[in-house]
Amino acid sequence: MTREIPPETTHEGVTPLMRQYLAIKAENPGCLLFYRMGDFYEMFFDDAVAAAGALDIALTKRGTHQGEDIPMCGVPQHAYEGYLARLIQKGFKVAICEQIEDPAEAKKRGAKSVVERAVIRLVTPGTLTEEALLDARAANYLAALGRVHGEIGAAWLDLSTGGFSTRSCDAAGLPALIEQLDPGEILVSQRLVEDPAFYDLWARLKPRLTPLPDIRFDSEICARRLAEAFGVATLDGFGGFSRAEIAAAGAALDYAVATQAGRLPLVRPPVRVARGAVMEIDAATRRSLELTQTQTGERKGSLLSTIDRTVTGPGARLLAERLAQPLTEPPRIARRQDDVGFFLDRAETRDGLRALLRRCPDVARALTRLSLGRGGPRDALSIRAALSRLPEVKALLTQPDGLLPEGLLRGYAALGDHGNLVERLERAIVDEPPLLARDGGVIRPGYAPELDELRELRDDSRRLIAALQARYVAETGVSSLKIKFNNVLGYFIEVSQRNAGPLAENKGRFIHRQTMANAMRFTTVELSDLENRARGAADKALALELRLFDDIVAEVLAHAQEILAVGQALAVFDVAAGLADLATARGYVRPKITDDARFIVRGGRHPVVEAALFDRDGGKFVSNDCVLDENARIWLITGPNMAGKSTFLRQNALIAILAHIGSFVPAESAEIGAVDRLFSRVGAADDLASGRSTFMVEMVETAAILHQATERSLVVLDEIGRGTATYDGMAIAWAVVEHLHDVNRSRGLFATHYHELKALTAKLPALAPYTMRIKEWKGDLVFLHEVAPGVADRSYGIHVARLAGLPAAAVRRAETVLSTIERSERDSAATRLADDLPLFSAARSHAAAPDPRPDALRAALEGFSPDAMTPRDALDALYRLQEIVREEEKER
Repeated sequence: MTREIPPETTHEGVTPLMRQYLAIKAENPGCLLFYRMGDFYEMFFDDAVAAAGALDIALTKRGTHQGEDIPMCGVPQHAYEGYLARLIQKGFKVAICEQIEDPAEAKKRGAKSVVERAVIRLVTPGTLTEEALLDARAANYLAALGRVHGEIGAAWLDLSTGGFSTRSCDAAGLPALIEQLDPGEILVSQRLVEDPAFYDLWARLKPRLTPLPDIRFDSEICARRLAEAFGVATLDGFGGFSRAEIAAAGAALDYAVATQAGRLPLVRPPVRVARGAVMEIDAATRRSLELTQTQTGERKGSLLSTIDRTVTGPGARLLAERLAQPLTEPPRIARRQDDVGFFLDRAETRDGLRALLRRCPDVARALTRLSLGRGGPRDALSIRAALSRLPEVKALLTQPDGLLPEGLLRGYAALGDHGNLVERLERAIVDEPPLLARDGGVIRPGYAPELDELRELRDDSRRLIAALQARYVAETGVSSLKIKFNNVLGYFIEVSQRNAGPLAENKGRFIHRQTMANAMRFTTVELSDLENRARGAADKALALELRLFDDIVAEVLAHAQEILAVGQALAVFDVAAGLADLATARGYVRPKITDDARFIVRGGRHPVVEAALFDRDGGKFVSNDCVLDENARIWLITGPNMAGKSTFLRQNALIAILAHIGSFVPAESAEIGAVDRLFSRVGAADDLASGRSTFMVEMVETAAILHQATERSLVVLDEIGRGTATYDGMAIAWAVVEHLHDVNRSRGLFATHYHELKALTAKLPALAPYTMRIKEWKGDLVFLHEVAPGVADRSYGIHVARLAGLPAAAVRRAETVLSTIERSERDSAATRLADDLPLFSAARSHAAAPDPRPDALRAALEGFSPDAMTPRDALDALYRLQEIVREEEKER
């Protein structure tokens, strides 16, 4: 490859080429300019310095500008996508500037004329379409946020597939919405960017933020823009969009068109997501539950990675979308469950369909690339491959033993009949086409007789040239004589300097063209004639082939909406079959989603932990019940660390999410009242960027829960108040439990080490005490991972410290200190706390008067005769003591 270098700046000023570069650069501020020069994309000035550092490539200097060297770096055109991907991942935006004129045409205007160039697209994190730049199993959203009269409207567009959605929210719900979408780029109006209420949010999102002028979010202009794009007079037929939603959607579409140099992408009409239609899950909860990635940023170990058994990219993206937006309406959830149940009951159909889907390429992304002029023959071949499988898919889904459920039936209808298009694609395109149409060899022989004739003429000319070379070798006796070709000279005869004599002496026949260091080049009248014939035939053949391919693409795009519907239907089949396969392999059951406020899970298991145990050594997870109803709406869970409290909390939150996306769940049975909002505060960390301590983060998140949770919400809290002084933390935990019980009236699981909170169970009728069961054996703890009614008597922290490997001397010292504290401080401290804080008045009133009832436990112990007991008698005695304790707890 040769690299075109900018000529030196003359004393008269800026060179024409650099003048062109600077003009184009000025039109694209904020972007690195990939400036096409021959076989390279070159960058100059600050762009070159930034790109060289980001890509770790050489920074050179070529020419001068205003008396200073011009920094320059470049990447080869044939491999630019890899470099582009790295730049986009690092937050850069790139303007692709191509040569839009043949250099030969430029030369006609003068020897120093510059080839005309123009930016053909802007590449930004939210507008990627190339296969090499995208994750096949993840959506890439361009989001836009508009505000009209205080209401915030959000729109998100996946340019690679054409998916387009909107919804409205308030300021408090905006962070959760952004976390749900996880967009690659966020468009925000300048007025919204400058609002102090969102400074912290924008600071965290700065790498993904693209501020735009307010006029781009004008709702009236945006409404006209959207109507024109979708060919309608009004948007009412698509849904009852708010003005804020229209502003966001119009800005997103306008930006998408601008980045494609004015070309309208293949986008489906926007779908409005109504408020309350999906479960609200805030950012802290998503991180805490590790829905799509672990807290270390890895996909492996997340809920998504555990349940994802899809076999196609579109199916994986749809599953991730459902996991991000669980439904709240029981009828819609039931329809998804019906789809899963259909495949669960038909293993042979499920396996056959999944085998077919594995051979179905991603038609939506292939179609988008074709629509933007960036697709190639292989994209058309991908669409052909997918459409050609549809008859087999239909045959599998046509069951003699019953009708398809509603969701699968809609997908079946969307498959349609594409036989004519498939037949044309099979006739027209070769089975192994090149990557780019301009490389030729795309159209199958026999499809176009005129093309076949041109190809034959082209190939004949090449054979004639080969024959001519043999004749010249015979005439001159120079066996090393070769006829070669390049873009500058065309066809020429090349011999070494040593063997050039016979040709140089015959000047009437061999015309000298060029002298090289070690070779000489000649031509002849015959060779020039043949070159004209060969080049003309080849050029005409390629031009005709490109026209034929464009016609084929036009027909494909004429069926774009039907093909997009096919892709969506196949994704639905993939998700349903994958979840059925998961349920079969893991023993998941269909949950019943109701309109009441119960949450009853029998034999529930943590899906991620269970899968990890099974995959590692075939281990079995200990299941537990969770019954939240009008009598026990909130569970107060105590027990030592490592006993499984956090796992139990998370597993029920994850079961709720799985149930609401239409999946079966890891349990023996489940009946769940629809959850409108899910809150999980399990574990916290410093937010150093905002200057917040762990405790401050915990309090901010807890405050959000107490402000937003409703009677239909599910709240999962672990160790609230542990980040501050003991009495402060206990007081906060006490108040939070009371507030959830009396004000929010939510369903909840509250794990704590503050055993004093057990006094609340006497005050709050819907609060039930539960504990993690353990056994002590010869001074060691045995964690049973079972949840049982009751309250732990102590935290066993020193036992856990010993298990963790704390030095023996430190453990012994801790035991001594604990013993001293327990004797002198614990009871008196709790008493002082109860006296000082009104919120403990309920506990004080219960503890003030002695219990007049006889001590049943003491009486039972006095009746035992250990020396006369058999092992069986001793075991029965222990069970009796345990029963007495439980009865006393209930009476309290």
